[in-house]
Amino acid sequence: MARVAVVTGGTRGIGAAISRALNAKGYKVAANYAGNDEAAQKFKAETGIAVYKWDVSSPDGCAAGLKQVEADLGPVDVLVNNAGITRDGFFQKMTFDQWRAVLATNLDSMFTMTRPVIDGMRARGFGRVITISSVNGQKGQMGQTNYSAAKAGVIGFSKALAQENATKGITVNVIAPGYVATEMVQAVPEEVLKTKILPQIPIGRLGEAEEIAAAVVYLASDEAAWITGSTLSINGGQYMA
Repeated sequence: MARVAVVTGGTRGIGAAISRALNAKGYKVAANYAGNDEAAQKFKAETGIAVYKWDVSSPDGCAAGLKQVEADLGPVDVLVNNAGITRDGFFQKMTFDQWRAVLATNLDSMFTMTRPVIDGMRARGFGRVITISSVNGQKGQMGQTNYSAAKAGVIGFSKALAQENATKGITVNVIAPGYVATEMVQAVPEEVLKTKILPQIPIGRLGEAEEIAAAVVYLASDEAAWITGSTLSINGGQYMA
């Protein structure tokens, strides 16, 4: 029987690539999204992947959304916590609303998304929780104290959760991408990409979303059953932890 995978932020960017890759491997995929109905419906039409709308920072929204996914597709076997936002700015000018918005979506969602599915995974003796962090959660980034804090936090969360569930057939791992050629990164002025970003990357190019997705597929597989509590850096050599 095909396993069920939920991908948050799963209809655009890295999330869309993850949803497509899992679908291609035979998973029944539920792609969550927050607000871009047009993009979600286009993604659904192109891929046939089911899409579900809810805010990952909302405990009630996550509980209801996951309940609907399980009613439609079955119990969740694989959870990919990919959804994230940015509200960049230097800390001395940052508002609490900018701080709170990023922490709510990028870090609180570790609880709101994982808590509703962990009991079922434990009862069935199988589960995969894979979270997308960032190179900036490992090394920090000026103008991103909120984002860096949240993305570092998900690494600590995952290490603790991995220890709690290692004997229950559940693995918990993190992928920390560097700069990937998504809409957000490609919106950066070309001169900035050439002079500021690419020189930091020894391989000399941006990553591709499909390269991140391939790692998720592996960590979700039975072959990765002995990997837990790990952070996989995929950044072209930008930061070697």
